[in-house]
Amino acid sequence: MITKDKLENLYHRYNRREFVHPDPLEFLYRYETLCDREIVAFVASSLAYGRVAQICKSVCHVLERMRPSPWVFLNKSSPGRIRRTFAGFKHRFTTGENLSAMLVGIRRVLKRYGNLHTCFAEGLEDDDTILPALCAFTGELTAGVDGSVQHLVPSPPKGSACKRLNLFLRWMVRQDEVDPGGWDKISPSKLIVPVDIHMHRIGLLVGLTKRRQADMQTAVEITKGFRAVAPEDPVKYDFSLTRLGIRGDADLGGLLKKGREREKAFYPSVCSITTL
Repeated sequence: MITKDKLENLYHRYNRREFVHPDPLEFLYRYETLCDREIVAFVASSLAYGRVAQICKSVCHVLERMRPSPWVFLNKSSPGRIRRTFAGFKHRFTTGENLSAMLVGIRRVLKRYGNLHTCFAEGLEDDDTILPALCAFTGELTAGVDGSVQHLVPSPPKGSACKRLNLFLRWMVRQDEVDPGGWDKISPSKLIVPVDIHMHRIGLLVGLTKRRQADMQTAVEITKGFRAVAPEDPVKYDFSLTRLGIRGDADLGGLLKKGREREKAFYPSVCSITTL
């Protein structure tokens, strides 16, 4: 079982600004105003799939067209202007139409609530996690929008792990040397770990889950395991753990050795944590 001491050692070693590059999180550091930073965070996290170089190029393309303030751009632009501005945009299978639909959804939320923070906080319930609020939040963003934004704003009730949405929330709610924070109406204790195939593997290796699918139920299960170690901040170690799949000098050592046979059973053709 994973121990707090080992996680704390990882946190203090890797949870530093110098280890962020290359990561779309870097774009958030350029914006001091919270109403701008939350929009930048949503755009950057939504496009955070594929090669990191292409992700950063695509995010930069979007932000350049909303200079100097994404909040002002969306509030002052009509849906038609937004669509014209991003016509021809392409990031893997995200088109300008997909992106514009998402931005129009954000614009509608800004017009109603003033900012994304207030909208999300409205959906908070007496629950261990932010899941009810996340369901309400994505509902607001996609209201009146067709299915063209489903891959950018996935629906939690449909079972998706919502990795990029939970990454967005980590950036906006937590505050330390890496995560800039600012959403002070939400407690970090309610966050859900952003789970992709890499984090799923780690969860399997250290015994936090036995589930075969990296879905929302698995994400909640893995979060529950981390909450037992850090109840006030279960997502605290996410950045440090994800560095292990990126940096050549990163090594989980004994933390993962006992779980290798379990990983082979779930990922028989791709057992790639040997470098961790």
